[in-house]
Parts: sequence; C-alpha cells; structure tokens
Amino acid sequence: MENSHDGLEPSAAAGAPGSQAKKGGTLANWPEARTFALWECPRVKEVFGFDCYSPKEVAERVEIVGVAKANLPLLSQVALGVLAGGFIGLGAMFFTLVVSDASQSFAITRVLGGVAFSLGLILVVVAGAELFTGNNLLVMATVAARIPVARFLQNMVVIYVANFVGAVGLAGLVEFSAQWQMNGSSVGKTALNLAAAKCALSFGEAFFKGVLCNVLVCLAVWLAMAGRTVADKVVAIVFPITAFVACGFEHSVANMYFIPLGIFLREQVASDAANLDVLNWAGLARNLLPVTLGNLLGGGGMVGLVYWVIYRRDAFSNSAKTHSQ
Repeated sequence: MENSHDGLEPSAAAGAPGSQAKKGGTLANWPEARTFALWECPRVKEVFGFDCYSPKEVAERVEIVGVAKANLPLLSQVALGVLAGGFIGLGAMFFTLVVSDASQSFAITRVLGGVAFSLGLILVVVAGAELFTGNNLLVMATVAARIPVARFLQNMVVIYVANFVGAVGLAGLVEFSAQWQMNGSSVGKTALNLAAAKCALSFGEAFFKGVLCNVLVCLAVWLAMAGRTVADKVVAIVFPITAFVACGFEHSVANMYFIPLGIFLREQVASDAANLDVLNWAGLARNLLPVTLGNLLGGGGMVGLVYWVIYRRDAFSNSAKTHSQ
C-alpha cells in the first residue's frame, strides 16, 4: 500500500537532506535534516502560519483590491471614508496624550507616540475603512488599465472629503468631551502647539514631509497585505507608522484632525506657543495643499508605481499582447 503523508514528510528528492539520511547518511544528522524539510512543506506552512505572501503576490493582490475599492458604491465609499477619518483621528488623539508627558526624553516620547498613532492604521486595515493615503495605491490598478483614470480620481476626491468629515467630526467630539483637560490641560496645550507648528510649515517643508510620510504609510499597507493573520498585519503596520510619526512627517488625514482641534481649543487653552496667528482655517488649507500633493507623490508614485513597474508591468504587457491577437 502506498504511504500517505499529507505533505508532512521530508522530501525524498535526490540530493535532499532527508533522503541522504534515509539512504545511509549519518543518523546524527537526521533530526536536523527532517526539521529543515518539515518547515519547507507547504502543508506545515499553512497549518502554523509561517508563510506570507511574496512581494509579487502582494503586488497582484493590491491591484485586485484596488479594482474592488474603485467599484464600491458611492454610499459605501463615503461611509468607509468617514470611518477612516475618525480612525486616524483616534490614533492622533492617542498620540497627543502620549507626547504631552514631558517626563520622558525626546526620542522615547516620539517613538511611544508613533506606536500609539499606529492604532489609526490598524483600525483602518483590520476593522475596514477607506483612507485617502492608503488608496493612493489604486494607481497600480489604474496604470494597468483595470480602472479608468476618471474613476481613480473620483475615488481620491470622495475618500478625501469623507476622511475630512470623519477627522473634523472626531476633533469636535474631543473638544466637547473635555478630554484635552487631562493632566492639567497639558493634553490641550500639546494639541494647540502641534496644530500651530503644522500651520507654520513652509510649502516645501510640508510637501517633502508629506512625501516621506506616505512612502512609509503605503509601505505599511503593503506589508499588511503580505500578512495572513491579524497579528501579521498589526506587526507589519506598527514599525513603518512609528517611524513616520517619530520623524515628524506630515499625513494629510491626520492633519484634518490635529489642526481643527487646535482651532477649536485656541480660545480655551492658555498657551504661549508661537505661530498662533496662523492657526485658522486658512492655515489648515495652506498645510493640506502641499501635504496632500506630497502624500500623492510618495504613496502613488514612489511605492505604487515603482512596485507596479517591478512586478506587474510584464503581466500587463503580456495581457495587452494577448488581447491584440
């Protein structure tokens, strides 16, 4: 009767470590050889979850998901966009609380704040929502001609506006909740200082900080797409997001929370922060324009387009040749 091993036996192919041990190789090497072959078996990878999607597989998945996102009903796009704005706002609220503690060193405070901010993208990816900066990866499906350019642009606009509504709405809730009064209103003072500093950025500085920010955000989304479990996705998200926040880069949707909250608190929190004169709705617009453009270049251009050229250009070319015949 034939042996049935369900893919769990070591390879018996010529030259494989397990086969050499069975054919009279040193018995002392057999357990090590068996372990090596065992973890290489697809069945074991599936059972124990040690494998993840390869970069090429991730590129294909991002393209397919992009088509699905672009074709969502308008109401779903709006609702999921509002949720994403609120989720990023929750991460920003958590960040503000952490960095308001002046007892830690600068670097420790920034890193801990970055970890706290990761909550926002974890909620977006795991709970499900539509985030403008992450959706910049739809450019992969667009250049592959799987969605029209008009639909890509429509998705960007709808999700951006919906993110704005969700983020500003959360800022209003935080103001009404008086959460900013924690620790002797130091949370509110920190929120005010953060908002004023963002409004005072020059166009160039805000733009390039926006570029670097969304390179890391889209890489976080990319890594999360490689994971097969919730734990995989959470771990994949935390490090890139912590890096962008700790380094002080600019995220357009996060700023839709930070700056309005500062505007709401301007008359309620005593602060000697500089640049309070530019903390207003015009200051928000001056910040969002360069940061949004930078986010688009960083996420859509430096991550989405680059990976499409590396992993999907040939597939697109072959498909085009097939259809032309």
